[in-house]
Formats: sequence, structure tokens, C-alpha cells
Amino acid sequence: MVSANPLVTTAVGGGRASHSSPTLVPGVVIAGSGSSTGKTTVATGLMAALAKDRTVAPFKVGPDFIDPSYHAIATGRPGRNLDSFLCGRELIGPLYAHGCAGAEISVVEGVMGLFDGRIATRSPEPGDREPGEARFPGSTAEIAGLIGLPIVLVLGVRGVSATAGAIIHGLSTFDPGVHVAGVILNNVGSTRQVAACTRAIEETGIPVVGAIPRVKDIAVPSRHLGLITAEESGAAAEQAVARMGEIVANNVDLDALTGLSSVSYSGPAWSPTVDSPVHGRVRIALAAGPAFTFVYSELPEVLEAAGAQVIPFDPLTEQLPKCDGLIIPGGFPEEHVEPLSANTRLLHHIHDEAARGMPVYAECAGLLTLCASLDGKPMAGVIPRNASMTGRLTLGYRQAHAESESVLFAAGETVAGHEFHHTSLVPQEDTSAVARTSDAVSPAWGWETWQGDRVTEGFVTRNVHASYLHTHPAATKNNLGRFVSACWRFGHLAGS
Repeated sequence: MVSANPLVTTAVGGGRASHSSPTLVPGVVIAGSGSSTGKTTVATGLMAALAKDRTVAPFKVGPDFIDPSYHAIATGRPGRNLDSFLCGRELIGPLYAHGCAGAEISVVEGVMGLFDGRIATRSPEPGDREPGEARFPGSTAEIAGLIGLPIVLVLGVRGVSATAGAIIHGLSTFDPGVHVAGVILNNVGSTRQVAACTRAIEETGIPVVGAIPRVKDIAVPSRHLGLITAEESGAAAEQAVARMGEIVANNVDLDALTGLSSVSYSGPAWSPTVDSPVHGRVRIALAAGPAFTFVYSELPEVLEAAGAQVIPFDPLTEQLPKCDGLIIPGGFPEEHVEPLSANTRLLHHIHDEAARGMPVYAECAGLLTLCASLDGKPMAGVIPRNASMTGRLTLGYRQAHAESESVLFAAGETVAGHEFHHTSLVPQEDTSAVARTSDAVSPAWGWETWQGDRVTEGFVTRNVHASYLHTHPAATKNNLGRFVSACWRFGHLAGS
């Protein structure tokens, strides 16, 4: 077994420094030539296999919430995201170092194909880019380069033999800044095929470190937005992850693969500390459970660093705990609308607390919960809209501008976000049951579409911020500090 040998960076500046940079943890990035190549199975299985005798730090490229939930099962550590659009390129290395604290090796699951990511409006040619601008923004290649991690490509070889060498040669030489260190063959049909593919690939100078046969007994349920979350799948998710680990352990040379691991990032780790933490008790309820699983791991870390006590609760079965503020994150309330709507005591309590002025921050599923109804079922009625599922997917990154002053954002502030939903909203005709505040409801965000059209989205009152837009807490930690301060003021004034 090849052990991880972390590199220790030196302190910044001469003499005795007040602090030192973190121990750097080597790792590998699991990438593919495109979607559906088996990246998730291989990455999650590798995490599970390695976690048998070492501490593994798991990561996912992009804004995805679901894959990290399986990574957490595989490693026993929080699954974390590395997204250069939501967080900014400058935070990728620090977030990696933060997520690697206490680990011996990392595994980063890529997104789509190796060079696929956010489609930029500018030409990707090097001569047309601004200094520091990424050639392939948001891609697995970009993230690997920012941290300095080697890439292990998962190559689906159904119906392929010698052409495998050409594919790997192309992927490994397309961008000189990309370091493809190894290959894992997937969906192999015979030992003869493995030999042919391996011979063709290794002629390029890149080793093949595994060959995974066609497997039919890994069943991870899926729905309209991808895999069903691990929280909802329960024992089935644990069984699937265990099976992935067995397959990788039996068909990948773990010694050879870990021997490829390295890292070159040498900067500091990200810190959840905010500029203006409150001094005193602040209780923030955080909706959790099967319907509200879209939470980045850094969210509770930032809230606690800002002085909040985070109180998770399940809106499907529990009541609103005693709190000074409420956060309802994303998830799948449409899949659990019956028990959510049946919890009328909770929904009425949320309605009344919002009307009383308690700060409320709701993202996507949270927005739906604050609406008057969801698919005809009564919701909290804080926002005068009815929500319903549609057959159309709304998906994409947004460079959004805050249209209104809120408990989170200053008017005019620019935030990077991600929209991902199958629902739409229509105005509610009867607004008699909607929570009243001293301010009218105004838009939360504005941005321009690809066609140059100006759109607005979301809802803001004096104490409620509700929107489809997901933001990353590492990039908005000072806004979360602002929210915690608003919660403290509400609790202080209310005498709670």
C-alpha cells in the first residue's frame, strides 16, 4: 500500500511567522471524456475502497448537491464542492485545503467531460483571454490545474480497442496545462479487450491502473434532477456505495493509483470566519431531512463562526424549534409534498413568524415552501405565488445583481449563483392569507439572459429573502454574517 506523504509548506515571510500554511494533502481527480462514462461509480467506489484504511477527503467539481451525499457515505466526511464560478478561482485552493484538514489523501470527482464546464461568452482561444481568465471555465481541467492535482481518466470502452489510445492521446495533449497521470477502463467486455486497450493507451506513456467489467447490479435510483439523494435512499444508498467500493477494490490497482497522487497548491486554507460576528446567543433553525438536502457543507460552518447555534429540523415530521431565524435550503419538496403540506402547524408557525419579522432565508425548495401552494397543496403562504411542477428544466449559472436591500444582500451587490429546478410560479389571486409586512414584496435578483434580455427573480421583504438561486457560502459568508446579525437583532428585540 502506498502511503500518502503530505507536503508541508513553509510559513510566509522571514523569521517566525504568526501562523503556518496547512499540510497539503495529495490527491487525484477522477475525470472522463464525457457524461455517463462511470465517473461517479469509480470516484465514489475509490473513496470507499481507500477509506478502508486511510482518511479520504471527498470533493465534487461543480454545483452538484447529490453526488457529495454519496461521497459522505463512502468516506465518513462531508462531501464538498469545488466550483470556480460560484466561489471564484481564488477560493478553489483554499477550499481544497480546508476540506482536506485531517485527511491523508483526496479524491475529486469531475463533471461532464474533462474540458466541459460553463460555456463562456468569449472565445476560448488563449490569445483572446484576459490575464488569469480560464480557458475552460468551470471544467474539471480548470479545477485540477488550480490545485495542481493529477487526473485519472475513466474511459468507457464498450466497442473500443485500439481507438482508446487515440482518445487518451487527444485528451492528454489537448491542453499542455493538463496532467493526465493514469487511466481506468470501464465497461470492459473481456481480458482480450483490456489487453488491446491497455497496449494502445500505454504507447502514449500513460499507465492503465484499472479495468472495470460491465456491472449491472449497482442500482442508485434517479429522478428528474439526477440521482435520488443519499438521505432519501437510506439503506439502498449505503448498499450501493459499498458495492461500488468492492468493484473498485477488486478491479483497480490501488497501490498504483495512490502512487500517482500529488498536489502543488501551497496557499492557506479557507476559513469560515466572518467580518462581524455577533456577541450573544443566536439560534437559527435549518430545515433538513429528506426534502431539504441541498446544503453545502460550509453553510453551518459559516453560521457557527458568525455566532449562531444551528438547529436542524425535519419539516416533514417536526415543528419549528425555538429560533431567531430560519433557513430553508434546496431539495425535493415536490417529492414529499403530502407530508409537508400535512404539517399544518409548522407551516402556520412559519407564516406567523415571518409576519412577526423573523429573518427567513429560502433557496429553491425553500422558496416553494414559502409559496401559497405547491402542486395544489397548501404551503406556508409567506409569498403570494402558487408553485407547480413543469416539464421544463431551468438550469444554468447566473451573474445576479441584488435588486433590493435584504437581510442578506445590499442592493446592487453582485453574486454568482446557480439555478436548477423543474417548477414555475404564478401569482396567487387571493392574497388574504399571505404574511403581511411593512414593506411590499420586491424582486430579489436581476440578470441578463444569453439573448441580452433583462429578467428578475425571487422575492424580498424587510425580513424574507426567497429565490430559486443557489449561492455558495464560501463566497457569501459575509452576507450570511449579515443574516446572523439580523437574526440577533430580531431575537434581542423580541426578547426571546
